[in-house]
Amino acid sequence: MIYSDIAITAFSIAVMVDLFIFKTSMLTRPAFWTSYAIILPFQFLTNWWLTSRNIVMYNPDAIMGLRLFSAPAEDVLFGFALLLSVMGLWEVWGRKGYHRH
Repeated sequence: MIYSDIAITAFSIAVMVDLFIFKTSMLTRPAFWTSYAIILPFQFLTNWWLTSRNIVMYNPDAIMGLRLFSAPAEDVLFGFALLLSVMGLWEVWGRKGYHRH
């Protein structure tokens, strides 16, 4: 499995878990999209810095080839999946009453 496959799988699993397991429907909430809009520029900035200086390098055979601000598009899919998963877990844990004392 190549990086592209893993990124697409992570994205798909995060969406399915949100909709059918957690049932939080984060994707329909303005709070999710606002959070994503805040995080995305920083993700682009960090990815650009790391990849443009060859601190992080990707095998061209393992990615689709589409780059956004010097980073592979797969990184955007991973970032999306991570944010969706974390926000979904916060919601689920909040419903169950898990909180710090």
